[in-house]
Amino acid sequence: MIEFQNVSKRFGTVQALDHIDLTIDEGKIVGLFGPNGAGKSTMMKIMAGVNRADTGTVSIGGQTPRQAKEFVSYLPEIDHFYPWWTLKEAADFLRAFYGDWDQEKYGHLLEFLKLQEDMKLGKISKGQRAKCKILLAVSRNAHYLLMDEPFSGIDILTREEIARTLIQDFADHQQTMIISTHEIGEIEAMVDQVIFLDQGQICLEGEAEELRNEWGLSMVGIMKEVFRHANSR
Repeated sequence: MIEFQNVSKRFGTVQALDHIDLTIDEGKIVGLFGPNGAGKSTMMKIMAGVNRADTGTVSIGGQTPRQAKEFVSYLPEIDHFYPWWTLKEAADFLRAFYGDWDQEKYGHLLEFLKLQEDMKLGKISKGQRAKCKILLAVSRNAHYLLMDEPFSGIDILTREEIARTLIQDFADHQQTMIISTHEIGEIEAMVDQVIFLDQGQICLEGEAEELRNEWGLSMVGIMKEVFRHANSR
């Protein structure tokens, strides 16, 4: 279980998170939705132990984010591997650090995503880099998988491939998976729980199917309504 209790975070004059209270149960796929600057990446970084909250507490499986790091696989939006590394060198680096690395899963996903180990990460397309990042993140059997904008700037066919990879991995390992994305349509059918975030606050949160039934809309439609009302206040 992941819990936020009265969590706030400020960067200078910007209130990135504003008194967040939230519970995410085990074994769910959670969609974290919101416009740029809503606070999604800040929430992800706090869960990953990269940033600390200014006030309030965050617990992951009963531990602080920094204590829980070995159980969390975090995929940031920005490229975070050296561009001169090959895919194999990046995989070898992660395998040396994390005891939950699954070489068999890595090999299977390498083939499924049509990637080659000798690819240099700085000399491949954005779509291929996105697939490499996904491959490296999900090749760990981490209990919690945090993915910040995994579809950012890539074509629809690659997004579909990545979505299939995530669905397969979740079905095989029953991780708790949190995906921050603007591409709601790609993961709408996947998510169990959704969180709509705007200006550092939760606008709406709940079970995906219950919200669809209540609003009579798709997740994209609900998001449009939520943010239309938020912007009119």
